[in-house]
Amino acid sequence: MAGAIIENMSTKKLVIMGVTLLLFQALAFIVGGLVAPGPTSAMHYLSTKCVDTVKHRDEKKWFMPWGPEQCDRIRSFDEAMAKKIEANNIVFSVHIPQPHKEMSPWFQFMLVIMQFDIAFKMHNQIEDGAMVTIDVGLAYRDDTISEWTEMAHSFEQRRLSCNFTATKTFENEGRYYECELLPFMEIGSVAHKYYLLNIRLPVNERKKINVGIGEIKDIRFVSIHQNGGFTQVWFAMKTFLTPSILIIMIWYWRRITLMSRPPVLLEKVILALGISMTFINIPVEWFSIGFNWTWMLLFGDIRQGIFYSMLLSFWIIFCGEHLMDQTERNRFSVYWKQVGPIVFGSFCLFIFDMCERGVQLTNPFFSIWASDVGTELAMAFIIVAGICACLYFLFLCFMVFQVFRNISGKRTSLPAMSKARRLHYEGLIFRFKFLMLVTLTCAAMTVIFFIISQVNEGHWHWGDHAVQVNSAFFTGIYGMWNLYVFAIMFLYAPSHKRYGDEQSSGQCITGDAGANSGEDIQLTTTITHVDGPTEIYKMTGKEAHE
Repeated sequence: MAGAIIENMSTKKLVIMGVTLLLFQALAFIVGGLVAPGPTSAMHYLSTKCVDTVKHRDEKKWFMPWGPEQCDRIRSFDEAMAKKIEANNIVFSVHIPQPHKEMSPWFQFMLVIMQFDIAFKMHNQIEDGAMVTIDVGLAYRDDTISEWTEMAHSFEQRRLSCNFTATKTFENEGRYYECELLPFMEIGSVAHKYYLLNIRLPVNERKKINVGIGEIKDIRFVSIHQNGGFTQVWFAMKTFLTPSILIIMIWYWRRITLMSRPPVLLEKVILALGISMTFINIPVEWFSIGFNWTWMLLFGDIRQGIFYSMLLSFWIIFCGEHLMDQTERNRFSVYWKQVGPIVFGSFCLFIFDMCERGVQLTNPFFSIWASDVGTELAMAFIIVAGICACLYFLFLCFMVFQVFRNISGKRTSLPAMSKARRLHYEGLIFRFKFLMLVTLTCAAMTVIFFIISQVNEGHWHWGDHAVQVNSAFFTGIYGMWNLYVFAIMFLYAPSHKRYGDEQSSGQCITGDAGANSGEDIQLTTTITHVDGPTEIYKMTGKEAHE
């Protein structure tokens, strides 16, 4: 074999390949921007106040807010007081979705946020650190005549964070507090057509349960789910890209195994990158359409975490292998200081995810944001993750700068070569530098995507600071990862081109059209004691005196 494809492919073919990849990249953005709808949709609900007239509570009874099975309703708590209805007998009922609509497995997940409408009263103000205790049940059914089946039931607490902007006087009684949104529920599968929430606010003055929470007038909810149209586009992309990456990965490793030398670390890491890309590509989400797999959100996070770890580690090793001398390179152990923090950060990400979505597999009403400590930890995690991502990118830029400086130092030996050899190596150096700049661009977009994803996922938990992410951003970044991994495996695969006896001296130039054709100039290397995939890899690994 004679080097890698990146150095043996003609400039014309490389340009054609680059333009083709750019067209596919543009197509990925266009599909998200013009074909797919927005990633998520939000539906707003105002709970209905139902009255439980049964003296002894029936756990199997569900209260419908509308329809032929609708409950006995009251409009306000003043009406409840007039009818001498106790607070413990009032059930806040919410039907998801709204009348004449259905939920669908294509929605993939459902996140529900709640907000209290609390009126100011001089004799019933919200105390500092007030906690609301919620007795909540979730049920489902798949038609309008079946009985409701309980899906989850739990007692939860949420800390009120409300602000009264006006002066606290009798004249301002009846005006509403400004209360922050509170996390309520998240399920990782929307396998049923209809969902029903029944919420009670039990009052027990002796145990200080729901005391000092103000005068609650209503409870509002916002349900957020993935758009079905976006899910279909996303699944289609995964289905198309999976065989593409799998085929190029098998082809790449077959080329590596055909070589007489064993594969070097860089080639093994490229294979690992291809495996991680294939793992995240495999469209197992298709099964979520027919099966109630509530763990799909957690599984998706794990797959993405593995890919992030592999991609970030690959860039470190890719740069490092072009910095070290031959005595140090090709050993994974020398990168423990750089790869170790990446693995540790990914493990922390996994633990954080398990603390919320892992628990939500059994209790969808659990939220790490519900407590002060959990909120502080979650906010700290998002901030630290964003800072670490930016620091990683700066460190990667520094490594690329060192690689360029290292190559510039090796170029001092080029003037001593013949003109043909000098032009050949300068061409290889230009190709390698261009690939490194593409790598930096891909890294920058990945860091931006990671930060925006973390902020976008958490923005509902701290108020109005929403970050709107277009579908084109998701499909474009996902397409970019696949195209980058495809390009790396293709360009760093061993070339099939062989040369004649005259070339074996390392001094011969051949061309498709003779000596006057500079487009297909090919050259073997005179560096015989350094094994590696490319000439640049071998050149940067030489000792300084060479």
